[in-house]
Amino acid sequence: MRHRKHSGSLGLPTGHRRALLANLAAALLTHGRIETTEAKARAVRPYVEKLITLGKRGDLHARRQALAKLRHRPIVDHLFGDVASACSDRVGGYTRMIKTGYRAGDAAPMAIVELVDSIDVAEDATEV
Repeated sequence: MRHRKHSGSLGLPTGHRRALLANLAAALLTHGRIETTEAKARAVRPYVEKLITLGKRGDLHARRQALAKLRHRPIVDHLFGDVASACSDRVGGYTRMIKTGYRAGDAAPMAIVELVDSIDVAEDATEV
């Protein structure tokens, strides 16, 4: 039964959706903020929140779980080093979503997703 399983499919096959979420999460962790559609923003927020929680745990198993999701070792190292230390005093709510209006081409609702505590980490992320 699918009771209480409310994560949307975004109209994509499973493999494509997983790759999209991994790429959006990698971009968010690298740059500190991304602009995307509201549907993708709503989908990527819990994905990134769980990855940051893994980064705060910091053990080997958590690192391997994050690497299985993100597939890029430098981004995982950045997650477990800079991002986790910036979010260490926060219990949850590591990201925020700001609605920005509608896209000019197809009038899709757009939003900015950004990391809350790591404004200075986003500047350091250009080295990753």
